[in-house]
Amino acid sequence: MQLDPVSLAAILAMAASTYFTRIFGYWLVRRTTVGGRMASALEAVPGAILTAIIAPMAFATGPAESGAALITVLLALRLPLIVAVAGGCLAVVALRALLA
Repeated sequence: MQLDPVSLAAILAMAASTYFTRIFGYWLVRRTTVGGRMASALEAVPGAILTAIIAPMAFATGPAESGAALITVLLALRLPLIVAVAGGCLAVVALRALLA
């Protein structure tokens, strides 16, 4: 197995940008007391990021992925986010097996 130098460079650049973003975020709010509206906004970030990543795929792919996205949303309304994500993963596997 060989690793393409361009792929390796892309992976390293993504890792560096992720690390920089995380450190910069901590640096930016280190002198700020997080409370009220800021805390609410920061709590909404993980769900917003997952939605931004998953929504285009749910609408651009087949019925199994769209169904799994719907199941994930329904699970997320009642359960913790990690449980909803795990349920969505299981749902896409099951729906692909049933619809294939």
